[in-house]
Formats: sequence, structure tokens, C-alpha cells
Amino acid sequence: MSQTISNDFGRIVISEEAISTAAGVAALECYGLVGMTSRSRIKDGFIELLGRENLSRGVEIRLNNDRVSIDLYIIVAYGTRISEVAQNVMEKVKYIVESFVGIPVEQVNVNVQGVRVSDGK
Repeated sequence: MSQTISNDFGRIVISEEAISTAAGVAALECYGLVGMTSRSRIKDGFIELLGRENLSRGVEIRLNNDRVSIDLYIIVAYGTRISEVAQNVMEKVKYIVESFVGIPVEQVNVNVQGVRVSDGK
């Protein structure tokens, strides 16, 4: 599924992959976020951190008419305030998707899948 925007010059088709990548990159810029994880990759309590090349797997997109809903699956750093990190992620992702992609964001849901302790290096 993709989002189509039409204007006087023609039409623009934006794929869900492009929206999810923009949302993932925006989320990774937030302080306190260690990384993204895929919802379907949680097995036996172990969570796989996603690299920059496949950020879109940690983001789920739902298009409703001309609006988008975004679900993010994140891992936060130990010692940070989870609610503050989640709020910052929501605001940043909404701003980036609306300003760069040009699609209104209906909601951003942040699912904290784990907390990662720094190894002290």
C-alpha cells in the first residue's frame, strides 16, 4: 500500500517503506534511544537490534484516508526516563514525517520493547 498525492503537475506516490524509513531515522536521532527492534523478532526474551539498513522493520505504518498512524518498537538506554524518551520520539517522528513526507500524522505509538545497559566503554 502507498500514499498518493495529486497536484496540478501530476501525482506523487510515496511507499510505506519510505514513510517507515523516515520515521525510523527520526526516532534514532532522539536522546536515550538505543535502537529499533522488530515486533516479530522477539523470541525467548531476546530482542534483536536493527541496523540502519533495515530500520523500517521496527516501524509499522497504517494509512487511513489521507492520514498515517505509526507504531515504533524501540529499546531505550538504562538510566533514562522512559516516558521522556517516548514523548521525544513521538514529537520528533510526527514533525519529521509531516514536514518531509508531507502526510498528516494521526498518531505515533511508541512500544518500548526493552532497556539496554551500557557496557561502560
